[in-house]
Amino acid sequence: MNPAIGIALLLTACLVDQSLRLDCRHENSTQVPIQHEFSLTREKKKHVLHGTWGVPEYSYRSRTNFTSRYNIKVLYLANFTSKDEGTYTCELRLSGQPTQSSHQNVSVFRDKLVKCEGINLLAQNTSWLLLLLLSLSLLQATDFISL
Repeated sequence: MNPAIGIALLLTACLVDQSLRLDCRHENSTQVPIQHEFSLTREKKKHVLHGTWGVPEYSYRSRTNFTSRYNIKVLYLANFTSKDEGTYTCELRLSGQPTQSSHQNVSVFRDKLVKCEGINLLAQNTSWLLLLLLSLSLLQATDFISL
């Protein structure tokens, strides 16, 4: 059985002050490290922003900040303006297997972005399944639902 990036890949976008925040949440069903690439497609041209393969474009290098945890990769693009609007992509690959990849796109328009507020559950190092199971147990304990 070939290892694969498991279950889900979810890409969300929101605004923190004047920075675009892209959350790329994933599940990895293997012990193989995951490589990543964030890119922007604008006017049919792909611009690499950050990643472990490919070369980020010089104009974006000083504007990006990247963090990674077990199941989430977060990219910040500082000084986000309408010139940065377009389709953002998060692509993930298992190390050593360049032909197997998963990607997710999100269209970003400055006037339609929501502000990142409160505790973002996507940024937590918690599996969605575990969160669901804990929620069901809590609801059952309070007699809100019966299973």
